[in-house]
Amino acid sequence: MRLRFTKMQGIGNDFVMLDGVSQKLSISPAKIKKLADRHFGVGCDQVLIVEAPQNPQADFRYRIFNANGEEVENCGNGARCFAIFVQQRGLTAKNEIVVETKAGEMILRVCDNKNVTVNMGVPALEPKDIPFDADERATTYPLKIEDHTFSISAVSLGNPHAVIMVDDVREFPVEKIGPTVESHRRFPNKVNAGFLQIVSPEEAYLRVYERGVGETLACGTGACAAMVAGGLQGLLSTKTTMHLTGGDLSIEWQGEGQPVMMTGPATTVFHGQIKL
Repeated sequence: MRLRFTKMQGIGNDFVMLDGVSQKLSISPAKIKKLADRHFGVGCDQVLIVEAPQNPQADFRYRIFNANGEEVENCGNGARCFAIFVQQRGLTAKNEIVVETKAGEMILRVCDNKNVTVNMGVPALEPKDIPFDADERATTYPLKIEDHTFSISAVSLGNPHAVIMVDDVREFPVEKIGPTVESHRRFPNKVNAGFLQIVSPEEAYLRVYERGVGETLACGTGACAAMVAGGLQGLLSTKTTMHLTGGDLSIEWQGEGQPVMMTGPATTVFHGQIKL
């Protein structure tokens, strides 16, 4: 099977984009892992597939697979790349695009400067909706890891996130703590681990260890979850610049019950074909 693909990135979070509307796709976890392999395939954090929608009110269906072959619910940086991709492929001329995801419906808006604003929806905060093992909802929860107990915020933006406040994100041992948080027994579906350093109410630094991938240069849903965690604790304002390793995102959140809005770039790297 020979597939046409596009390699894209959103502030360093990189993707293989596949058009399942105009070409026939037969994708398995093994093929996803081969595409994502940085030595023997194209190489990416996630493989994103465009499909025809199941809901006639939507424009497309959007499927997301981590590099390990597992399908996941949501990806903010991928959503921005998705919007640019479907325009470049000539699949739509719309600047406001409604897409179905495993986590629900999202609205993407391509701006005049080719940045993309994504309505990430209303964050889920109840433990059962994340899912997270806790007796009742709280702003922060203790999470024991080996001989240390961290204070975390638990948030879902369609996919689960644990956000930990740190003093210096550059020096924090993300490569050691990240995998332990990701697979912690209190998160039955595993979790994305975010490490947040707040500079001011309008500025913060973030590193994210993504489940099934490892630490990435950027994570859009992680930036949104960090915004919610900081906002609920009164540490971030309603609009914040989130500095990630690969670049910056602008995140807006007006508070509980309101959707999180994320704005940032999406860049095409190259087009190609691969035989699987």
